[in-house]
Amino acid sequence: MILSKQDLLEYLEADKKNLNRGGGVKPSYYDLIWRFEIALRRCEYYANCGKTPLDRLLFLFWKQRKFTLGTKCGFSIPNNVFGKGLSIAHMGTIVVNGNVRVGENCRIHVGVNIGTAAGNVSLTPTIGNNVYIGPGAKIFGNIHIADGVAIGANAVVCKDCLENNVTLLGIPAKISSNKGSKGIVNNYL
Repeated sequence: MILSKQDLLEYLEADKKNLNRGGGVKPSYYDLIWRFEIALRRCEYYANCGKTPLDRLLFLFWKQRKFTLGTKCGFSIPNNVFGKGLSIAHMGTIVVNGNVRVGENCRIHVGVNIGTAAGNVSLTPTIGNNVYIGPGAKIFGNIHIADGVAIGANAVVCKDCLENNVTLLGIPAKISSNKGSKGIVNNYL
């Protein structure tokens, strides 16, 4: 969670590295994913650290910018869900519940839905560090996913995965190998 200006800078730098974006701080006009992540992190910063009326105005500005870019990209990602090093692979539908907690260095693809168990908004997943979430994956319920897990395309994860560095595939998802996310997720952190 971003709790200081230093945290904001660390999160932005880690996100930039995991997105493989070089150059300066200012993103290209056409790089909507990086612009969205900047808006997300700034919105988190002003929501968590804002104390003055100017901070409140800046929060509203970044909240609107995040909403606009999220609508263009198809992202519904609330504040304070992802740790530093978030890497969104492509534009397309990504829906994440606000109670979900995802660790550092996560790579997420299109068509992903991370949400609650049916009928209970408080039962949401907790996902570890260095996790790869493949296209179309669905993760829901009061479950825990360990560090270094790779979740394959179209996998439906509805049970705990407490083993580190494994690959989950299928419906319902089961461990298919011990490879995990090593080599898939950038490990800059």
